[in-house]
Amino acid sequence: MTDTVPDRADIAAALSGQWDALARLVDGLDEPGWRTPSALPGWTVFDVIAHVIGVEAMLLGEPTPDVEVAGEHIHNDIGALNEKWIESLRPLRGAQLLERFGDVTGRRLKALAETSPEMWAQEVPTPVGMAPYGRFMRIRLFDCWMHEHDIADGLGVTVDEGGSRGETAYEELLPGLGKAVVKGAAAPDGSRVTFELTGPVARELHVEVAAGRAALVEALSGPATVVVTMDSRLFARLRGGRTTADAHPGEFTLTGDTELGNRLVRSLAFTI
Repeated sequence: MTDTVPDRADIAAALSGQWDALARLVDGLDEPGWRTPSALPGWTVFDVIAHVIGVEAMLLGEPTPDVEVAGEHIHNDIGALNEKWIESLRPLRGAQLLERFGDVTGRRLKALAETSPEMWAQEVPTPVGMAPYGRFMRIRLFDCWMHEHDIADGLGVTVDEGGSRGETAYEELLPGLGKAVVKGAAAPDGSRVTFELTGPVARELHVEVAAGRAALVEALSGPATVVVTMDSRLFARLRGGRTTADAHPGEFTLTGDTELGNRLVRSLAFTI
């Protein structure tokens, strides 16, 4: 999965649609609406859009603003880098920020259209290590897709989480799922886990554990040790660390080894 270079046209179209969806979500907000807390600690709706602008501006080669930042939600150098862009944009009004968003994403789409096949396949540094540039752009889609939900959850509105954008972005939730099963939930060798996801990105995910390692498989070699059933929207938020299983009692079911299942649903969070 992670070694495959996604199709450039598909990813560019998905990013274009995702950026349009973000713009529609915030278009028309008044200033208090822009400053509504999002689902991310320390960030408002305004800040989430400013963060997206900052990342895309960096990909265009723009220098990081030289400003001082502080906050309990900043945990590392990457967090501080992100915050510099946000802090530099905070004096703007929401409408001005949206205009800046349209400008930077428009230039990014032009840059993507001009990216050569060789560059698209080239290994580059990414949040998950060295990977093809095309994979990096799928990570960008995933990041923006998650941030659409961060904003929607903060505003108390619903958005379409399925379709081609959702299906493509969801692929970035799957690498590392085996780590959650083995390291997070301490599933022993021989464990077989099935995730039954309902909702807008319905799918079945199967994980098998052997020799202390876990891997996604097309089908289990035997009966599942535990079956975890939940909505794909909740799965995405648990994987993204936006919420906890304890905050959603009754919104998932466990069949089989419920002790393992309970450990697992509390170990899904990961960070890109």
